[in-house]
Amino acid sequence: MTRRILTINPGSTTTKVVLLDGDTALLDRELEHPRAELRGLPSVWAQLPLRRRAVRTALDDARHLLDGLHAVVGRGGLLAPLPGGTYAIGPAMLDDLRAARYGEHACNLGAPLARELADELGLPAFVVDTVVTDELLPEARPTGLPQIRRRSTFHALSQRGAAREAAARRGLDYEQAKLLVAHLGGGISIGAHLRGRVVDVTNALDGEGPFSPERTGTLPVLEVLRLLESGSHDIPTLRQAVLRRGGLFALLGTNDFREVQARAEAGDDDARGAVTALAYNVAKHAAGLLPALTTTDDPTPPDLVVLTGGLARSPLLTAELTRRLAPVAPVEIVLGLTEALVMARGAAAALDGLREGRHYQGESPA
Repeated sequence: MTRRILTINPGSTTTKVVLLDGDTALLDRELEHPRAELRGLPSVWAQLPLRRRAVRTALDDARHLLDGLHAVVGRGGLLAPLPGGTYAIGPAMLDDLRAARYGEHACNLGAPLARELADELGLPAFVVDTVVTDELLPEARPTGLPQIRRRSTFHALSQRGAAREAAARRGLDYEQAKLLVAHLGGGISIGAHLRGRVVDVTNALDGEGPFSPERTGTLPVLEVLRLLESGSHDIPTLRQAVLRRGGLFALLGTNDFREVQARAEAGDDDARGAVTALAYNVAKHAAGLLPALTTTDDPTPPDLVVLTGGLARSPLLTAELTRRLAPVAPVEIVLGLTEALVMARGAAAALDGLREGRHYQGESPA
């Protein structure tokens, strides 16, 4: 049956409210929150009343659309590492988000906003494929330094949604398929999807993987230490470079890929070289995840390579990526799959019993 789902997705200065009937958006609002107003608050959780008022105001003129609503979905926040899927929003989850036990980000407010509205309407409330989705293979966690272990933080919602969409297009069962999935945006993450589990990822938040429009990606560690020793960078400026002012921004002075593509097409050698290098780096790191998909009982190659995210709209970039990755597997480009749609589909699948509904318990005892 067609499900009517309300989704709430808080970002740093906005809250997106989207009401979907099946795949059709009946309401799509992006509510803006002035930075000056947010700066005056002591924590992200303290923003809850402000965002609650904004969401309620947005829904005041659309109350008739809430008739027949089946569930409310909030964007998943920073929680204990957990397998992907659709999770009911309960006390343990809200307690961890309120305490910012695993980090502070605006997405932490998705669950409480969804739970409050759902309680008023007598409906279930969920989060879907949170950013802390962690299904890594045991052998993917160690590094050469015992004090540092790899963790899984990536564009789980985007990757899983695109993977399911691409598999369906090709007549594949996602739960049985082998895919390499690249989310190409301001940050870039690549995941190895093995029979429904993301068993290894490039963790862009920790500086792994290819460079992106604004992130440096993987850097030679000794060269990073040399920059610190030279005094040209301190830790705060280097952190900013890694997360916000690296990649294409550092190379070309802009993080707007549309501008980069226009410059490349106009004959700018630096821009064209940067696009080629970006494609090469994405392909290299994608290929580096192949061992995660090669198991003893199934050494066959991946079924698909999936490209999604804003940069996947660039014919220049996707043509170069397809050329480099076609020998690995057929390439499928998935565009227009919004976070709201993926969230709603995840909730609907749980309501319909097509996927297991899960319950969050917090961090498991060591």
